[in-house]
Amino acid sequence: MVNSCNTSREILWRQVWGLAALLAAIILSWMVYAFYQPKILQELELVELAGWLGIVQGLIAAVLEPLNGGISDRIQQRLGSRLPMISFGVVLAGLMFVGVSLLADYNLPTGIRWIIPVLMTAWVIAMIIFRGPAIALLTQFVPATELPQANAILVLVFGTVGAIAPLFNTLLSSLGASITFMLGAIALVLGAYILQIFTPKQNFVPAIYHQDKSATAPNVLLSLIFVIGLATGFEINLLFAIFPQELQTQLPGLQVEFIASEILLVSAIASVPLGDWTADLGANKSMLLGLGTMTGLMGLTILNDNYILAIALILAFGMSFSLVLISMIPFALGKLPASQAGLGTGLYFGGSAGGTAIVSLLIKQLGLTSVGAFLLAEVAFLVVTLCILLCKKVSRIRTGE
Repeated sequence: MVNSCNTSREILWRQVWGLAALLAAIILSWMVYAFYQPKILQELELVELAGWLGIVQGLIAAVLEPLNGGISDRIQQRLGSRLPMISFGVVLAGLMFVGVSLLADYNLPTGIRWIIPVLMTAWVIAMIIFRGPAIALLTQFVPATELPQANAILVLVFGTVGAIAPLFNTLLSSLGASITFMLGAIALVLGAYILQIFTPKQNFVPAIYHQDKSATAPNVLLSLIFVIGLATGFEINLLFAIFPQELQTQLPGLQVEFIASEILLVSAIASVPLGDWTADLGANKSMLLGLGTMTGLMGLTILNDNYILAIALILAFGMSFSLVLISMIPFALGKLPASQAGLGTGLYFGGSAGGTAIVSLLIKQLGLTSVGAFLLAEVAFLVVTLCILLCKKVSRIRTGE
């Protein structure tokens, strides 16, 4: 365990694990929401709204994530901490969860049933308030060169918690919506509390903000980060929306949700060794390698008819996905000064939310095939490649090289 004082810019592992606890609570809350949202809307006879609500919420997140990230940077500079904003968002999200839980078991009159989807959207907005600022805390816990190793811990937690989804959904089904939403609210508050007690104020290093407070990234660089987030989120969502079904035809003994869980579990297991490797390789190359490999694996999946190779594809998808996840936060944070860390994460998450919404819209309106998804993934990979090259050019111009 390293010293809790960050003057030497060592990795503050205790604080990173505190952030991982909050991340685990966030993922569990999203799993609760994703499981019960369509069920509740179906009970309210709002089935058609279920598909559109996720798209609308994704588009809202694409706008709000960057705005919220910029606000968190200003709060950081004024108060010396993002924790007040994170605490506010957690409490608000918890209240929204409680509100939904109280209304879920009531037979609401038709005229006021719209209250529940509005509350669900308000919950998504509340989650946006603190998710990006929480991830931006990494710049205060970890030196820039060590971000991949620290982010690997978050990927480990993300993959492990995400992998239990099939078992977790069985538990959720037995508990019922009302109790589950209450437990989701408690999990969020508990995760934020763990982060608070693991992160005493003296761990923060306001000096790094004072040094570059006047430094701001050009708008073209901000736009490129957003587009990279959009294209990356787009390809990742194509992977999980289309290719587990394709692999299931080659492995008929496995259910689709278990294939997705296996990809997540492999990504978690691979995250720690890949974190060290990514730190040596660099975020730019790691992200391109991960996305490029993922794209190639999609093409192989379409051509494959061998169950042994299908298993190998699951393993390879997990490792490439892990590489992308490990790289994306260090990439976004590494392109901007520390005083804009919240904006960097907000731009990336906002773009990713936009990519998710676009994939959902395409599936809903066009019904994507695996071949179509592969071709679109190739386009997304080319967009990311071009944007990363442009980011390098902009950075060289800024530094006068």
